[in-house]
Amino acid sequence: MNEISELLRSVKDWLFTHKLRAATLALILVLTVPWPAKAQFGLDPCCALLAAGLASVQSALTSVTGGGLNQILGVDKAMQQFQQTVVWPQALINEAKSLVGLLQGNFNQIQKLMKLPLSSASLPASQRLEQVLLSHNPNQIAQTSGAYTALYGSVPAPTAASPQVLNMVDMTDAAAQVAMKRAIEIDALADLELQAANRLNQSIQNAAPGSAPIIEAQADAWLIRANAYTQAATADLIRLRSIDLANASADIKVGATNTTNLRQALTNLLQHQ
Repeated sequence: MNEISELLRSVKDWLFTHKLRAATLALILVLTVPWPAKAQFGLDPCCALLAAGLASVQSALTSVTGGGLNQILGVDKAMQQFQQTVVWPQALINEAKSLVGLLQGNFNQIQKLMKLPLSSASLPASQRLEQVLLSHNPNQIAQTSGAYTALYGSVPAPTAASPQVLNMVDMTDAAAQVAMKRAIEIDALADLELQAANRLNQSIQNAAPGSAPIIEAQADAWLIRANAYTQAATADLIRLRSIDLANASADIKVGATNTTNLRQALTNLLQHQ
């Protein structure tokens, strides 16, 4: 014990005598001594609080926000399934596309039929008028009158027939030429309608289901135009028929007038004898 006491006294005296060195040595020991490591989350109080907070946030996201998102996702899937099975079923869409393909083939056949040669005249004057009438070109309408006159002749001179006959001839020629011009115009319109129908048919083949009302509206507009053209052609037919009836009535009237004149001439002749 005396030796230990003597050793401690010596150390104390050395430390007291060498204060700067003792302080430096103590600092080195403090810096180099091994410190205890932080414990895991379950053992460290700070980490335990952090883990509890994260667990609470995760639970809230899973139970509250996640539940709402799952409900929204379920509604969205139900809407998508309803659209695919009821509104725009894929099977019916494929069937409609197949039908459109068949209609496209029919359109192509119609166009070929419309382009078949129909010329039948063999003489120059009749060939010229026939060429104009079957041209399908509205620019040829202005040449109709000349071709018609070259084939059927012009209105006789005022001294060549009675005024009644001249009027009948003039009106008949006018109605015939109007009908011929209208026929050229309707042929050109029919070509445009076939082209429009072809474009609509191709658009339907590649159209999305949602764009069907737009294409349907375009088709309805063209249908209205086609009805208008048909009514114009019908009006021309009615005009021709009315001119024909008027000519028949005029023939009867002229015959009655001629009969009256002949009777009066015979009466006058008998009175002079």
